[in-house]
Amino acid sequence: MAKDTPAQASITSADVARLAGVSRATVSFVLNDTQGHRVSDSTRARVLSAAKDLGYVPHAAARSLRAGRSNLVLMPASISAIGRLVSDWVDDLHSELDRHGYTTVLHAGRFPDAVAAARSWAELRPAAVLALDGDRLTAQAADVLRRAGVRGLLGFASHPVRGVHTVPFDHAAIGAAAAEHLITRGRSRIAVVMPQERGLDAFARPRLAGAQGVAARHMATVTPVELSYTRESATALAERWASMDLDAVFAFNDEYAALLMHALHTQGITIPDEVAVVGSDDLVLSALQQPPLTTVRLDLPSAACIADTLHELIEKGTAPPVPGMETMVVQRQTS
Repeated sequence: MAKDTPAQASITSADVARLAGVSRATVSFVLNDTQGHRVSDSTRARVLSAAKDLGYVPHAAARSLRAGRSNLVLMPASISAIGRLVSDWVDDLHSELDRHGYTTVLHAGRFPDAVAAARSWAELRPAAVLALDGDRLTAQAADVLRRAGVRGLLGFASHPVRGVHTVPFDHAAIGAAAAEHLITRGRSRIAVVMPQERGLDAFARPRLAGAQGVAARHMATVTPVELSYTRESATALAERWASMDLDAVFAFNDEYAALLMHALHTQGITIPDEVAVVGSDDLVLSALQQPPLTTVRLDLPSAACIADTLHELIEKGTAPPVPGMETMVVQRQTS
């Protein structure tokens, strides 16, 4: 019977120090890029070479204890479902945060309320929490995070949240812009797509409410329609479209709009003659649809601006206000 192979001991900073011929303190100064400690270029190169040869990786928890905080920026993971516009923006944000020396961590989880979520996030002791669905945050959740030492707390939300550096982002304004455009184009029976993918309800509900608010001021109706991002779901919706007596649809975003347009076309339903379609995000694919898709363009604060703001919150505790999201309808041939 073969003997169990003993687990290999992990490489420590002491191993790096021995190979480089320096003290552990010098290894710490070099690998943590500690300011105020002068290390010669030759010594620095020797330490970095030894760490590379040994495959040494600094211990994040130990480094956090020394620094008094981690370098983690936590983001709730559900935002990855919202679409290409935001996912591309988040990719840019990762790069901008890396420029400041932070590591972005997506945190998945289902929580009964905002305080439970905050307690789970606080266990990681991040330097900052960035919530794109900031309307779910509460003052109580912010207090939990502050007490855990989280200095940077930023949320995109429709209203200010006490204790949170809030960036104005009202999803209701997107639905309102789409409905206003459709009504001015003579449509009065408007469907609003409600995506069935997990995590999107927080964004879809206020978009629906925005459309309903506009319709209530006009002789128009709004009907929510469920749609999963699958060919089967789009086909099923298109097959019953004729019986629903609808002459327009705000399709949540450009991706759902393109999916539904193809399904409607297959059923022989003409766009925009029988049904006008509006998407959101102004993705490249919107202009490539046949006919080209009318969409609501979202002007977001730059990823660099948000990264700089988070860094300032972490370092100083305060930061200047950030301009919020603005909407503009880009009219093409589907409306």
